[in-house]
Amino acid sequence: MPVLPASFSATTISRVALANAVANGLIVVTGGAVRLTGSGLGCPTWPNCTDASFVPTEELAGHGLIEFGNRTLTGVLGIIALATLVVVWRSPRRDLRPLAVLGFLGIPVQAALGGITVLTGLNPWTVAAHFLLSAVLVALMTVLWLRSREPGVGQLLVRRPFALLATGIAAVTATVLVLGTVVTGSGPHSGDLQEDADGDLRVDRMGFDAELVSQLHADVVFLLIGLTVALLVALYATDTAGRTRRAARDLLVVQVLQGVVGYVQYFLHLPAVLVLLHMLGAVLVTAYTARLVWSVRGPASELPLEAAPRTEVPAAR
Repeated sequence: MPVLPASFSATTISRVALANAVANGLIVVTGGAVRLTGSGLGCPTWPNCTDASFVPTEELAGHGLIEFGNRTLTGVLGIIALATLVVVWRSPRRDLRPLAVLGFLGIPVQAALGGITVLTGLNPWTVAAHFLLSAVLVALMTVLWLRSREPGVGQLLVRRPFALLATGIAAVTATVLVLGTVVTGSGPHSGDLQEDADGDLRVDRMGFDAELVSQLHADVVFLLIGLTVALLVALYATDTAGRTRRAARDLLVVQVLQGVVGYVQYFLHLPAVLVLLHMLGAVLVTAYTARLVWSVRGPASELPLEAAPRTEVPAAR
């Protein structure tokens, strides 16, 4: 039986943490594929695929395989989360432990929430919660990966108002994601087709006016982009922390691209391929926002030269 090393290297921690972040993002995309192909109830029960079989049967055809494949990926993600917890715990980086624990605990919660989603017939509210929990895990694991590449949390690299603005951008991003789930839950891709008591096919929806919530979602996106532009301009004007400028710049690019995809999919009446691309964009926006929040703290080497702490030279005697 192999014996684990007493401590894992920083490179190992970084690689495992990156795999964790990527896997959490992929599960969002594959979950979107499940919904967009109408495979949400390809396995009609949980944790088994059917009442009599753990795996999909021939009768369930492709939809069962798609849904079961997504469930299998959750198991793989659980293994990666466990590996992350182990390598972090067996390292001197105690500051990373809370993030690793949250990442690990999030997987069984996510699996249980997925089961509730299936058992409630893809209720759009549980579908939304399922996605939002994944977004939280993507953000946490992105920060874990970034922090694992540095010796510690570090000091504040930007002026406090800028750090507060970065936190505000993160809060508005969370609002955009929540509103995005409301838009989805009010549109045609909110759930799977099911038969009602009269035998007619229906799709469960949240009950909001799709056009109204779409406009609200777009308005908050404009606010988010405006705040990011304001931060970026302020950072360049004050020549503050290159890494924070880079993080804000890259986030702005991702936000604009995501906004373009959102508008195109809306005016093309939500083609499935663009909806899936928009979900991938949501994952990237989440990750890059987490990177922005992380970037405001770091080692002194990231400070401008004039702001770096000076070493006192003893006077000659």
